[in-house]
Amino acid sequence: MKSRIAAALLAATLIGLGIAATVRAAEPAVVGSAEAGATKAAVCAACHGATGSSVNPEWPNLAGQHHEYIAEQLNLLKSVVRVAPVMNPMAAALSPQDMADLAAHFEAQTPAGLEADPALWQAGQKLYRGGDAARGIPACSGCHGPNGRGNGPARWPQIRGQQPVYVTNQLHAYAAKTRYAAVAGQPPAPAGAELMYDIAKRLGEDDIKSLVAYLQGLR
Repeated sequence: MKSRIAAALLAATLIGLGIAATVRAAEPAVVGSAEAGATKAAVCAACHGATGSSVNPEWPNLAGQHHEYIAEQLNLLKSVVRVAPVMNPMAAALSPQDMADLAAHFEAQTPAGLEADPALWQAGQKLYRGGDAARGIPACSGCHGPNGRGNGPARWPQIRGQQPVYVTNQLHAYAAKTRYAAVAGQPPAPAGAELMYDIAKRLGEDDIKSLVAYLQGLR
């Protein structure tokens, strides 16, 4: 029964994401310049690294991330729909062109990659690829892909080789429903947020540790 509920929830969310993606696709796109973005990214390097590979486990790796996802998240950070005290003021001054240029720059970078924790990655791989039907947890690979590369047009992020503390913090924020906020007159949270809220609250601390261990070494 729980597996059918999880499958139905995932299917309904995917349909919603498809509709949202269609609506976004109809909007005029701002084309980014990776060259212009490289200059604008100088200030980003302090936290995210010169080429988008962070040296601090609390800050995400951006190298190779889909430009659609980066631009969307910067827009949500600017409008404070995505709650991140450090990034909200950083994004406030960005124009749509700035966001597109930064997104193009970081997408063009090559992820440096991390190493998986040998004691935990196998349990993380099992949960990532197969989920846990008994607890209504769908496989992460259903949205983020078998190799963690995500889906750009759908705004499903690349999560392979991601910093462990950052992923842990984001899963906790999803579980607490604090990653995004409703702001009057601003764009809503991404369609996939509700799915992530539901999945994250079903994850125990051991699940999160295992997933993080697997993801940081995923190529």
